[in-house]
Amino acid sequence: MTLPSFLGHQRRLVAGEVVRSGSAGKYRALRTSDGEAHQFRYELTDASVAERFRVRRVLASIAHLTDLHFTDVQSPARFEFINREYLDPRFRELLPMHRPQEALNAHAIAAMVRAINAIDKGPVAGAPLDMAVMSGDGVDNAQSNELASVVALLDGGEVCADSGGDRYEGVQSPGWPDDLFWKPDGAVKGDDLMSAGYGFPRLPGVLERALRPFPSPGLRMPWLGCHGNHEEVSQGVGIVTPELALAMVGFHKPFRLPDGIDRDVALEMFVRRPEAFMAGPDLPVTPDAERRPFTRKQFVDSHFRSGAQPEAHGFTAANREEGTAYYVHDTAAIRFIVLDTVCAAGGADGCLDEDQLRWLQRRLKDAGDRPVVITSHHTLDTMGNKRRAGGPRYIDTDEMLEVVHAEGNVILWLNGHIHANAVKPRPNPHGNGGFWEVTTSSLVDWPCQARVVEIFEAGEGLLAIACTMVDHDGPADPGDAVEPARLAALHRELAGNIPIAGFESGRAGTELDRNVILPVLWR
Repeated sequence: MTLPSFLGHQRRLVAGEVVRSGSAGKYRALRTSDGEAHQFRYELTDASVAERFRVRRVLASIAHLTDLHFTDVQSPARFEFINREYLDPRFRELLPMHRPQEALNAHAIAAMVRAINAIDKGPVAGAPLDMAVMSGDGVDNAQSNELASVVALLDGGEVCADSGGDRYEGVQSPGWPDDLFWKPDGAVKGDDLMSAGYGFPRLPGVLERALRPFPSPGLRMPWLGCHGNHEEVSQGVGIVTPELALAMVGFHKPFRLPDGIDRDVALEMFVRRPEAFMAGPDLPVTPDAERRPFTRKQFVDSHFRSGAQPEAHGFTAANREEGTAYYVHDTAAIRFIVLDTVCAAGGADGCLDEDQLRWLQRRLKDAGDRPVVITSHHTLDTMGNKRRAGGPRYIDTDEMLEVVHAEGNVILWLNGHIHANAVKPRPNPHGNGGFWEVTTSSLVDWPCQARVVEIFEAGEGLLAIACTMVDHDGPADPGDAVEPARLAALHRELAGNIPIAGFESGRAGTELDRNVILPVLWR
């Protein structure tokens, strides 16, 4: 069978011709380019392993997707106006609070689900995909209606991105009193910045079409879940206080920073008391009880849709009882360990406490002869969050790596969080070998991709990890953006054209961060 054309070794989507110009930048279409062959990387071995490299027994063939960021775009407890502070470094950790394409995001996720379902075999080792791994941040704002839609997208069911009243009530409506945001129906007064400055299109009715309920087929394979910071804290940063929880289901939506806010402490104020940012001028919106926040335990429970089974999407009965979100998932050939790196004290970056590290140490020791794949939301370089919420001490990355390297059985660490494609060797400082850290870009931001990851025996004492980028099944040209696949295509085109975060952002990575074959020594 012919492999689908949205696999990255067959073709790439890149910036194409200029279709409109604004006062500050150009808006480009997407075009297809030649695919990229798989590149071998030998940082954990040496080039001599090529002489004995053969594709032999396949141990796992999985899809990796991350950072879906399903968003309730009308929530009163979102702080889109903070995007105006993009030039102030004191607000860096709070950005972005809004993306022009986010109302279309459900269609991009569904398009990726369809694309993964259409891949009947891995492009390198040729085995069927047997599992998917979703490494966190399925939602954007820790809201129950967002979580329900993410589960429906991945499990199958009706997806509803709408909330609140009968009409769209958000920052992209024509009369919203801020011209920073793209208004596809046009602005009541003048042009918005994205249209006038960057050539974003006028597409009347697109928000209404994007927010209509639609069915998702769901993934046709088992998938593992993972807890991300956007599933714990407001917009991935602020603690959900009782006051903020009330605001989520309320009827006041702010549209400007409060007067007199101290910018030098703005970040920590948002981390501790995000509701303080709701004290500025606001507009009334329709309240919706389904916007209520969820707890970590409720996040785990949401994966058990069919009742009291002992395990669901990796989470166990023990997770449900204890309120934890880390676990082991064993297959015949691989041990998968999923960590919870979310810091309950707020902030975007991750942390790992001593209790979870000791649990990880035990799970590595009792893995038997199986190689180990670790999954977390955060990358190793974004695990430095020192904010405390009580409890056991936090572990620094060096101490964590000592534990991970000690057994010599970890070959791969899959993660997301940084919304970019990256592949890094993590050599063992005490001997040969080590593991590969593979970070996949988000679905919400350019390049809006996932990965196929194949793990196989590659010769005597040698395993290999083959990574291949996956685009969703939306066409390159969104056309009239009426059909679901074309709404997904428009989402991707808008994402590519965002200043700073789009085509020129570097988030797609280099050739060595995309389609790669990663040999690793195995005892």
